[in-house]
Amino acid sequence: MKEVDDMLHRLSSVVLASTLAAVTLLTVPALSFAGPRHTPGWRTHHQQARIYQGVRQGQIGPREYRHLERQQWRTNRMRHRFRHNDGSIGPRERARLQHRLNHTSRSIYRARHN
Repeated sequence: MKEVDDMLHRLSSVVLASTLAAVTLLTVPALSFAGPRHTPGWRTHHQQARIYQGVRQGQIGPREYRHLERQQWRTNRMRHRFRHNDGSIGPRERARLQHRLNHTSRSIYRARHN
């Protein structure tokens, strides 16, 4: 009888552990893709941090810094105009904004690696 109880206890532990693992595997990817990470505001903030890091590490000079800051400012103005035009950013506006952010991101990469 004790052997059966031990076996049931181990089996229930295995079932519990595999259930927890399955729930974790299903929820963690969903959480990692959800949230503000994919918004233009998050990208702008992340790109600004990349610029500052490049300046601190001596990879970006004063002239490149001014150029990148101007690009960032224009992107922020565009985002502000789109948002305050009708209260939200539509699909076309989002595409234009993403294109501008991609361009700025490439400029930051080139400035830091040249």
